[in-house]
Amino acid sequence: MTTLHIAPASPLAPEASALLDASQALMRQLYTPEENNFLSHEALCDPSVRFFTAADGAETLGCAALQIKEGYGEVKSFYVTEAARGRGVGTALLRQIEETALAEGLTVLKLETGDALAAACRLYEANGFTRCGVFGDYEDNGVSVFMTKTLVPAVA
Repeated sequence: MTTLHIAPASPLAPEASALLDASQALMRQLYTPEENNFLSHEALCDPSVRFFTAADGAETLGCAALQIKEGYGEVKSFYVTEAARGRGVGTALLRQIEETALAEGLTVLKLETGDALAAACRLYEANGFTRCGVFGDYEDNGVSVFMTKTLVPAVA
């Protein structure tokens, strides 16, 4: 990998849209419609959402979003291409989400993922997320994994 570049992006841009399509196709393979909690491309354009892509040169390798909620930020639409997994892209995207959350005045991140996504769970846990109970509008559907992380602002 040369230089990984993480930047704000539009979820409707072709590269981002292709990543979201791949992510949603995977979720549809693994889970029933009632078990899927992903946001549509259009919902990711909401003013409460900060959307990012990770690229190495011209190749877009991953995406992630931060949805600003009351009192916390939620990690959404987190996806790294299969070819880029294990190359630090996920960790770099999480770092961007954390920095953005802190800049927005948030000190807690939460996320919902699926039990079949073991590698994603390991990535989140390796980056300081711990399992927690159901939050927000989610229901305990038997396949969702809920996680949280308290962010510590850097001291000046």
